[in-house]
This record gives sequence, structure tokens and C-alpha cells, in this order.
Amino acid sequence: MTLTATNSLFLNRELSWLDFNERVLHEATDERTPLLERLRFIAILSSNLDEFYMVRVAGLRRQMAAHVGRVSTDGMTAREQVELIDARVRDMVRRQIACLEEELLPALADQGSRVLGASDVRGDHWAAVDDLFDSAIFPVLTPLAVDPSHPFPYISNLSLSLAVELRDPVRGTPHFARVKVPKSIPRWIPVGDGSEVIPVEQVIGRHLGVLFPGMSILGWWSFRVTRYSDIDLATVEEPEDLLEAMQEEVFRRRFGEVVRLEIQDDMPEHLQRLLLDELNQDRRGDTADLAEPAVHPSGRLLDLGDLYSFADWDRPKLRYPPHSPRVPPELGDEMRSIFDAISDGDVLVHHPFDSFTASVERFFDAAATDPDVLAIKTTLYRTSGDTAIVRALTEAAQRGKQVAVIVELKARFDEENNIGWARMLEAYGVHVSYGDAQLKTHTKAALVVRREAGGIKRYVHLGTGNYDSRRSRLYTDIGLFTCDATVGADASDLFNSLTGVSGQRQYRSMLVAPGALRDQIIALIDRETLIARSGRRGRIVMKVNALADPQIIEAMYIASQGGVDIDLIVRGICSLRPGVETVSERIRVSSIVGRFLEHSRLWYFHNDGREEFYIGSADLMQRNLDRRVEAVLPIQDASLHPRLHSLVRTWLADDRQAWDLAADGTWTQRTPGPGPARGTHEVLLRDPWGMLAE
Repeated sequence: MTLTATNSLFLNRELSWLDFNERVLHEATDERTPLLERLRFIAILSSNLDEFYMVRVAGLRRQMAAHVGRVSTDGMTAREQVELIDARVRDMVRRQIACLEEELLPALADQGSRVLGASDVRGDHWAAVDDLFDSAIFPVLTPLAVDPSHPFPYISNLSLSLAVELRDPVRGTPHFARVKVPKSIPRWIPVGDGSEVIPVEQVIGRHLGVLFPGMSILGWWSFRVTRYSDIDLATVEEPEDLLEAMQEEVFRRRFGEVVRLEIQDDMPEHLQRLLLDELNQDRRGDTADLAEPAVHPSGRLLDLGDLYSFADWDRPKLRYPPHSPRVPPELGDEMRSIFDAISDGDVLVHHPFDSFTASVERFFDAAATDPDVLAIKTTLYRTSGDTAIVRALTEAAQRGKQVAVIVELKARFDEENNIGWARMLEAYGVHVSYGDAQLKTHTKAALVVRREAGGIKRYVHLGTGNYDSRRSRLYTDIGLFTCDATVGADASDLFNSLTGVSGQRQYRSMLVAPGALRDQIIALIDRETLIARSGRRGRIVMKVNALADPQIIEAMYIASQGGVDIDLIVRGICSLRPGVETVSERIRVSSIVGRFLEHSRLWYFHNDGREEFYIGSADLMQRNLDRRVEAVLPIQDASLHPRLHSLVRTWLADDRQAWDLAADGTWTQRTPGPGPARGTHEVLLRDPWGMLAE
């Protein structure tokens, strides 16, 4: 029997993802986290659960409806997973609400800022709120009755609504209506001097008599639905126009079946039943056999993702201290061409500790304006609004440079944004490609072709993060600038394969998926195994966002049995079970959760003293290795290795933000020793590579 046939050696992917969100919730409950940042973690958890139900849980429910016999790597059926998920999420949401209502909101009130209910607003403050309702809220509201002449309205995904019970005082007949809370209205309405706010649904609830004149208002309760929202072009015949196909699929996604119903805690049971009965009418055709949506009581405040705005309040003492990223020393001379700086040697950057503006955006700006630059090629997986990089690309095209951009239309939940970027870039004369309909172009790479005295020279940036200035301030990512001829040739081949037709699998220095990447990773692991079995040191450190590929996990188990010491730093999903006697005793798994989202991927192999480091976009999951275009690059300049060694030591020495995974699948946060706590992000805020702390 192969190791992969032993289900007990694998942790469930979906439950492991919930474990990550337990760590997110812990940051919200941890009193060491600043108050407004704790509210941000509450919001992050809420947004994460939305996506989880829209995609992963919805997919499992569809497997159940189709009676698919498939089981997960750990041996569970779709039904078993859904039942466990529902129990876990119910408990998690209960603790999330308790943290918010019993700890965070009272603590916020102690600081002079309160979230009020309608009964908490003083009479003299209602006048301004009433005026705001009359002028800015009432005109955009649409009351929708439900009766034989008014069918139950369509409820859009993730929209907040009020379920209203009414009575006709003349006829004595009961009525039901729904009022949508429009996203165009701010969720939090300032009261008095603005230090207090009231949720907009409370304001609407107070004024329901204006929406239903002549009717008796018996009560109202908030509710919210989550719909299946994944896009699967595998179900679409080979599209002639991928852009049009994506636009159609994005539109169809709005009508996905309801997978979750969130309700205000005290909603009467008969109203819950009414909502479920009406929502069940969504289940037609191929979704007719789906089970009812999961019903989650969610406190008095729904849609906690809106708490993000609290974390941006101007209350410095209640937030993380401000951080100004440094300019990488190699790029410190702003009067010098960035291309000259890269020609002096490879430049390694670590965001958000190193400035994204002074490195990545400067690289694109220079490429756009330098008269010797002939061509720019790049991938765009996610990017932020009015980004400097997009402006640089359009300027370069207007200056007559050859500009080619691979826009990934299938980047989950950024599809509409990317469709807009694609059309705008095309309007400026940029050559836009969308890659393969069945693959996501996930790699983050840019190629600049420049005419120099010695001939044509290629400059490459390859990183672990998106070309997105907003996320660059929140995510940790590593990037490399190089003009190495071999890397440049690989980058040219990679972009040609993305814009043209290519069956290329092997590259000179890059490791590329789909194709050979999985086999190459396993070969690197196996090499360490052979070295260790010969009596020499075998050592692997891999930092990824997720680890779930069974073949790679099996290779790691064999390496551990062969004597290789392995440290895995996994932010989210981890299906590998460490510390199992005779199987994975030499494998340790940790996870770092804190101020920044850990997004960087870095791999280290000791290689009998000829050490190798790799960075890239790929996580160790089947989707990354089989259904995405990924690129991983070795850091060949040995002078950069000490920084990466220091960074690895910083991650492994963390005793504030780090968690350890046990063989039974439980996670335990490390406890600081007698000295000062050593949190990764605090260390790296002082020095992007952690070298000053050693």
C-alpha cells in the first residue's frame, strides 16, 4: 500500500482551512492586538467565510446533489464534510459574535466610540439622522411586498435585507415584505459629533412606517444570503471569445443557488421557514436535488465584513503603529537608472517592508519612459484601482513601445475588475491576451526588453505577489529583479507560450507549471532524501500558503523516513500530518498569522552544502500544479542567500505570531519565553530580512 492510500495520514483540506480561520479569530480575541485591528480580524473572518461558502461548500453541496462518490484525501464524503463544516462554522460564528458584542464593542465604547441601536440614540440626535434618512436613504429604498400579486423577490448574493412583518389594520390581514439595504448607502451612520454610529439598517427599521404607510409594523429582522459563485469554464464549450464568455459567466453567477442563510438571532421561526421555502424555489433544473441552505444565527449585526471601515478610523493608539517601508539600498539613488542598478547585481525585495513604489512601480515607470526600452511584457492577476503600473503600461503603449499584458480574467472575484482593465488596456493600444480558457495565469512576472550598447538586454521581475499597490501594503511578498541572460531567455519563452501556442515543459532555470513543476519539486525532495540516506545532512524548509498535493506530501513523508529534517511554514491549508511516528517524525509545521497576510513562497534545499533557494507564485496544491500557469525561480546570486537564511530563521524563531501543528491536527500558538517576544512582523518592520535581530 502506498502512503497516499492511507487516509489517516492526511488532514482534511476544508477543515484545515477552517483551522486557519480559527487562528484569524484568535487575533481578534487576543488582547495584545490593538482594538481596531481586532475589529479588522473580525471582518476578515466574515469575508473569508463568505468566500468559503460561495465556492468550497457550494461545490461540496453540488457533489452531494449529484451523488458523486468521490471522497477527500482523508477519506471523507462530501456529506460528511458539509456536516462537520456546518458544526464548526456555527461554533466559530458564535464565538465571533461573543467576542464582538461582549468584548470589542464595549471596549470601543470605553474609548468614546459606540455602535448604537435605535433605542440608544438620544432624542436630540434623532433630528439629524431623520433628516439624513429623508434626503439620502429613503429615495433609494424599494419596499417589496410578497403576496399572490407580488412574487418573492430575487435576493442578491451577500446583500443585507430586512424581513418585515406587517398587518393591515383595516382588514386585519398579515403581510410580509423585504427591504434591501443598498450597498450605495454607508453602513455606519454618524450620530452627534460622529464618535457614535448607528447601523443603517436600524435607521431604516425606525422609518418603516414611511415605506409602508397605513400599515402596522409588527417587527423586522435582518437576513443575508450567500450564493454559489464559482466560475467553471470547463462547463463551457471551447469559447471563441474568452472575454465574452467570462462576461456571460460573471452575469450567470448572480443567479447561483443559495447555500447559506444568515439571520438575526431573534428572528421568529415561522419567518425563517418562510424565507427557506421561498429561497428553495431557486433550486431548479440541475440544482433541484440540493439540500436546503445552511441557516446560521448571526447575532444582531450581520455582514461583519463592513467592520473593515472601523479599522481605518483615525485613532492611532488603537491601531498598529504606522509603518513607512524603506527604499531598498540598491535602489536608493533616485537619479540613477533602475536598469543600471539591476545590471550591478540582482536586487531582492521584501514587501511590505521594502517599498513597492520605489521598486516594482519604479521598474514599470522607468520602462515606460526610457527611450531605449523596446518592449514590456507582464502578467496581471489582480491589481488595484487607478494603479501606477496600469498607467505606466498605457503610457508605454502610447509612446510606441511594444506592450503585451496577459490579463487573468478568471482571478476569483476579480473577474469584473479584470474585464474592465482588459478593455481599457486594449483601448490604449496594449496587446492584451487572456491565456488559456482552462488555465489560470497565476504567475507574477514582468519582462522589459532594452536596447543597450552591447546589444539587446532583458530585465526580469519575478515575485510571489500581485502587481497591486494596495495589497503590497498588506501582504508579505518577495520579488527578484535580474538581468541574467538565462532568466531573460526563460521569461521570453514563458511569455511567448502565454500569448502564442507552445508545448514547452522544460526551461533553463525556471520551474514552470503546468508541466514539469510537480516532478521537479519531488525531484528536489528526493535528492535530499538520497543525501540523508548516505549519512549526510538532508534539510528542507518550504514556506507556502497551502500544502495539499498528495504526491508532494508522500515525497515529504518518504524524506522524513530517510532522515531529512523538514520545516514547513504554511499560512493556511495543510493536509500533511506532521510528527507521526515512523512516518513524519522529522517534519514540523508552523503557521504565522498577524499584522500582515503571509503570502510569500520561499523554498530552501540544503543540497549537500550547495544550497538552493527558490521563490515563485506556486503553492503546493493540485490546482496550482495542474490547472495554473506558475513560475518558480532559483535565487542564483549566492550573495543574497544570507538575507534569505536570516528570513527563514526569523520565521522559525517566532514565539508571538507562530502556531505549531500537532500530529492529531490541532494547532497551538507558541508562548514567548522570559525575554521579549519575537514576532515575525515586528522584527521585519525594523529590518526587512531580520538580520539586525540576530
